[in-house]
This record gives sequence, C-alpha cells and structure tokens, in this order.
Amino acid sequence: LGGETKYGISKRWYPELDIKNLSMDAAIVIYYDDYWTPSKARDLPEEIRATYFDMVVNMGQKRAVKILQQCINSKSVNKIDEDGLIGKQTIKHASGVSKKRLQAYRCLYYAAIVKDKPEQERFYYGWFKRAISV
Repeated sequence: LGGETKYGISKRWYPELDIKNLSMDAAIVIYYDDYWTPSKARDLPEEIRATYFDMVVNMGQKRAVKILQQCINSKSVNKIDEDGLIGKQTIKHASGVSKKRLQAYRCLYYAAIVKDKPEQERFYYGWFKRAISV
C-alpha cells in the first residue's frame, strides 16, 4: 500500500527521501521528530507507551488518541472529550489504563473497520497480531 518502504518509512509519506539508501539513524530521527515528540508518548504511563506509540505510527496520531480516550472513558465515571487531541486531561487519565485494555480497544477499532468494509477482512489477522504483540 505504501510503495517502497524501509524501516517502516514509506516513499508515499516521504516522497523526497531516497528510501533505498535510508539509514537506520535517519529513520530513528524521522520516528522521533515526526511521531514520538508530537504524540507526547513520553508523557504517558510506561506500561502503555509502546502500544500507544505503535498506534500513532500505524493509524495516525488523532485516531490513536481517540482510541486511548475511548478506552479511558469506558472505565471512568468522569468522561473526557474524545477529540483526538493529546492534552492534559487525556494524559492525566491515561494512568488508569492497562496495556491489555488499550490493546483490546485497538482490536475493537480494527473490527469496526472490517464491519464497515468487509473487503478489509483479509488484513484483520495481521492487525490483530500487531495489536496484541506491541
């Protein structure tokens, strides 16, 4: 789908890059500058940090945050806005979210994709494996 890819960096999203000759160090800089820092993953509890970060890389920050917010709201009396913005309230309330719970809500999102677009079912097992392995 993304065309030429190396270290998970695709030509589709980075057309100016020479993907074939992309170094690991350059890929790390891209992940740090374009995903890690804007996602505020460092501000989340360590238990969910890697799962959340992988969601940001895999589905975009706004969607990843909405899933995190939905997960928070599913177990909380005090609801937060599910606006896809990683602000103080989301970060504060994320402390009550376990890795397994976040993984479950990630799988729920993928299941909803398949329900709405049955032709996407061929990707579901791979999405599921990724969701529970990170």
